[in-house]
Amino acid sequence: MSQSLAQLLVHIIFSTKNRTPCLLDPVRPQLWRYLAGALDALDSRAVQIGGAADHVHVLCHMSKNIAACKLVEEIKKESSKWLKLQADDLAGFYWQTGYGAFSIGQSGVAATERYILRQEDHHRRLSFQDEYRRFLVKYRIPYDERFVWD
Repeated sequence: MSQSLAQLLVHIIFSTKNRTPCLLDPVRPQLWRYLAGALDALDSRAVQIGGAADHVHVLCHMSKNIAACKLVEEIKKESSKWLKLQADDLAGFYWQTGYGAFSIGQSGVAATERYILRQEDHHRRLSFQDEYRRFLVKYRIPYDERFVWD
């Protein structure tokens, strides 16, 4: 085969350090656009980005030329630098150390997009921690509660 082709859809979730609710309404839409640009720079096209005051969901077509850990590292690093310049109260901003990355089939894209767009409503009923635990269970990812949060 002379050409390498891939369709890698991934749903990435990461939180602010200690789940501090600092991603307020004025900065969030700008952050989503910034993250989309950071993904583009890594040859990984955003499908949907959203979240709440304490975390982010990214659904993207991940480049076949980058590992998931490197993709997340880069978008977190670049967006953290950008956020620190947006407001005085964000000068000490940090993302949590870890992240979740979950594979999505093409048939799951529309449902995942809707899920990401409805984060505000969703989190009126369910905490980020409970949401994240549900993903870990759904995807059968073993975890130790002592090491999931920072």
